[in-house]
Amino acid sequence: MTTPFFWLIGVIVFFVLIGLRVVDQYERGVILTLGKYTGTRQPGLTWILIGVQRIIKVDLRIATVDIPQQEVITKDNVTVGINAVVYFRVDSAEKAVLEVQDFRHAVALYAQAALRDVIGGIELDFLLSERDKIAEEIKKIVDVATDPWGIDVSIIKIQDIELPADMKRVMAKQAEAERERRAIIIRAEGEYIASQKLSQAAQVLSSVPGGISMRTLQTIEKINPDPSKTVLFALPIEFMEGIKSLSSFLKEKGK
Repeated sequence: MTTPFFWLIGVIVFFVLIGLRVVDQYERGVILTLGKYTGTRQPGLTWILIGVQRIIKVDLRIATVDIPQQEVITKDNVTVGINAVVYFRVDSAEKAVLEVQDFRHAVALYAQAALRDVIGGIELDFLLSERDKIAEEIKKIVDVATDPWGIDVSIIKIQDIELPADMKRVMAKQAEAERERRAIIIRAEGEYIASQKLSQAAQVLSSVPGGISMRTLQTIEKINPDPSKTVLFALPIEFMEGIKSLSSFLKEKGK
């Protein structure tokens, strides 16, 4: 009688030991009993009845899925290559197991389809300038679709936008033309400011008798600093009158 009893104890201990499972802190264990969902196990040491129950562990940490480069035609008929990455996490372990066959693959395919739909409805300029807004719109679409699967999409980031070679050349020429336009505007603004300052200076010089004439002489002196060279100028009569006015002003001031 002793031997069968020890055999029975040994078999029970064996079944207890092989039924022990450890669920990590970042996991949840979905229990299927004879194929039917019977509960979700929390982190820690747990036990299942071998042959009757099965445990499926689901990782609750944030996961990433790459969307490979897609050839998409924008609303203005420009073919671009776009790839992105999806960040998501499992909110409900039982839904992720029971409602969808492979939630990671399903999220990737749905995000890929949503990306193509959204990009196909916008123009190239908006795509290049509002990348974050487009990614947020795709994220909302995917988040709504994956919510019944127990999936929460955290963020979608558009990584690269590949343009055709001819489109790159056109955009480079456009950027160069824009830079030239800005340079012309800046030069025109500088000339306008300079003309205002010259006008103010002319008014100040005009208020002094012979002031403009003295300024003319200074300009002539700067133009020909070499005394061995002779430069002839045809001076207007107003210049000579300015010299006379200056001489008269200096004489009166000396008295």
